[in-house]
Amino acid sequence: MATTILQNAHPLKRRRRSFMDVVHVSPKLPGTPVWIFILLFVVIVFWILLSTTSDTIASTTTTDNSNNKNNNNHDGHDVDPKVVNANMALHDATAGLGQQLRHVVQTKRQQFQQALSQLAATGSTSVMPQRLKALRDKHEIIGERLIEIQQGQETAEELLHSRNSNGNGRGRGRSRRVANHHNAKQQASSNNGNHHNKRKSKKNKNMDNKNKNTADSAEDPAMAVLSDKPPMELDEIITFLNGWIHELHETLNQVKHATFEGIWQAYHDLTVKTLYPWDQEYLQRMPERRDDGSIFLSLASYRDETCFTTLYNAYAKAQHPDQLFVGLVQQNCHENCKSGVLANGTVEDVPPDDDCYAKFCASDIGQVRCNNQKKQQVRLLDINESESLGPYAARYLTSKLWYGESWFMQIDAHMTFAQNWDALSVAMLNKAPSTRPVLSHYPPAHTIDLETRRGQPSSRLCGPVFSRSDLENQIIRLEGGAVWDKQHQETPLFAPFTAAGYFVSHSRMLKEVPFDPFLPWIFMGEEIIMSSRLWTSGYDIFSPTQSVVGHWYVRRHKPKFWESVHRAFTVGVHNPLQMHILDRVRYQMGYPEAAPDLLSDRTILTAVESYTMGRVRPLSLYLTLVGLNMTTKEVTPTHWCENGFPPPGFEQYNDLYPDGMARKTKGMDKYMEKYAPPPAENDKDDDFTDDDLGEAEEGEAGEEAEQQWGNEEEEEDKQDADDLTGGEEREEQ
Repeated sequence: MATTILQNAHPLKRRRRSFMDVVHVSPKLPGTPVWIFILLFVVIVFWILLSTTSDTIASTTTTDNSNNKNNNNHDGHDVDPKVVNANMALHDATAGLGQQLRHVVQTKRQQFQQALSQLAATGSTSVMPQRLKALRDKHEIIGERLIEIQQGQETAEELLHSRNSNGNGRGRGRSRRVANHHNAKQQASSNNGNHHNKRKSKKNKNMDNKNKNTADSAEDPAMAVLSDKPPMELDEIITFLNGWIHELHETLNQVKHATFEGIWQAYHDLTVKTLYPWDQEYLQRMPERRDDGSIFLSLASYRDETCFTTLYNAYAKAQHPDQLFVGLVQQNCHENCKSGVLANGTVEDVPPDDDCYAKFCASDIGQVRCNNQKKQQVRLLDINESESLGPYAARYLTSKLWYGESWFMQIDAHMTFAQNWDALSVAMLNKAPSTRPVLSHYPPAHTIDLETRRGQPSSRLCGPVFSRSDLENQIIRLEGGAVWDKQHQETPLFAPFTAAGYFVSHSRMLKEVPFDPFLPWIFMGEEIIMSSRLWTSGYDIFSPTQSVVGHWYVRRHKPKFWESVHRAFTVGVHNPLQMHILDRVRYQMGYPEAAPDLLSDRTILTAVESYTMGRVRPLSLYLTLVGLNMTTKEVTPTHWCENGFPPPGFEQYNDLYPDGMARKTKGMDKYMEKYAPPPAENDKDDDFTDDDLGEAEEGEAGEEAEQQWGNEEEEEDKQDADDLTGGEEREEQ
């Protein structure tokens, strides 16, 4: 008998073992009717009851006989022989029936063992009933793993939506571990090639991708079914997400007064039933990437009055505005709005927030971009502030508005731009010595004139710390953003971390390192989890050689999303809610106290293998490179980032570093022999080249690079360096 779960069913939770669990048998048994096992169970129970009854009767009869003898001796009365005869006859009958029942049970057990032996001998499921075959092909059989689900080793939703090569319905964990080992071996083998190997032709690359997709489909029938479907249309994506947001609103309204556990459980259950299976299908039906130099700009806004100017200037200062596509997630208050927490600790009634999208589309630049419905350059998800799930979840939603653009770029909604920022960003990305580069740093403050920064060294994000705040669950924060270099660099230098406020990469990253839908309501933690997932997936992180965007860091008394959480539920619930969900990040980063056996709520790890570390390089190597000890919560200074050296194991790039060379770190040799980075390819699908970089720099307004800043600007820069991490904004939490 197979136990099945449909996709619209409520996720399986821990419960007492029911009758169906007790008689559960693997669906691999050929042609065994369900009624046989039910009958078997009834017979066993009946046999036990009769055995107990017969023993009781025998005991009673013996006692009665003894009493009768005593009565005869003392009272002189005789026992009725009819009663004695009836008792003896009943005893003989029950004994015979018990023997018959034992014989039936033994016979059924022998038949059961024979069926198992025949199935093992054939090694095939060809004799399996057609209905079970269909369920297995669709990965909807979980009956054979019911014990593992009850013990918490697997979850029903992960088994139901798992996709692997052998089609046996097993979760992602095992297949991913096998893939990790296989990919690591291939990576080590490929690194033995020539450092100057050139990239294959685009024709060969397309053929390789086609062959890979064909092989994947051949391994997994479910993957083949999905791959046969066309890519999702943009309208289809937006329609689903809008519907899901509405359903989320209705769901959370039912738990307005719940504890943080109840709020998480409501979100989790809805996501398991709706968003997670859709996301898995989306990742298989993503639009094809266009090689046209287009940029997708991810822009998440929470009640931000500077959203309009950010969006407007992004187009106004772009070198190729026709190739700029924006995904905007706008989280606004529409009625009964409150200010942020003011200096005296109070909040005030304020007018509804400006509609960033409508305001931009009514502008001179926006009319051109919004009115072309066929091109859809600005794509909108409009969310009420009460439904805000925090910055990381908003970036998850914006990432789904990507529709085939060549490059992916993520910023905040309070930014300034240098002229030709788009061309400069992609040109720097293409100059990075890696096949999978990521360009990121904490941008300078919005008060800095970016045009005067040309030719000056840019900042690099180097220093991690373990948070000392009880509200952040000892999560890793990034606070070492500063200008470390003495002079301008022509080639982007390696960096250990990515920042959420400025992030540029090849758009294939969205498929290879997808955003996690199970991380709502977190404020800290998004940068370290993305940094580690990207690096372990084979992406190398670099700091830009030039600052092309500025960031508004200190936003005192502005509305914060956790204030909306408190108004939507109960005051103070966000802090424990965030700490609870951060266990998912801590588990992936290797915190010993976040091991599965120590977590009070195992649902925090639902589908974690779908959104965790990559398969190319191990997490342990990354933690060694950046100096993080997850057990002792200590940070060991590595100095390579601050001093401008290549990281250990990247010695082949020493020529790019004028001030120093990579230095060996104890224990690194054994790792780097196996996981050394692949040789750089100079022609990485680039639509912007070095010529474009020079063209972008020619004729720019502003002073020459050699211009010295005055004392007033130096003092301002010092203040800006203190604000780089947005510390004051985070302290308000």
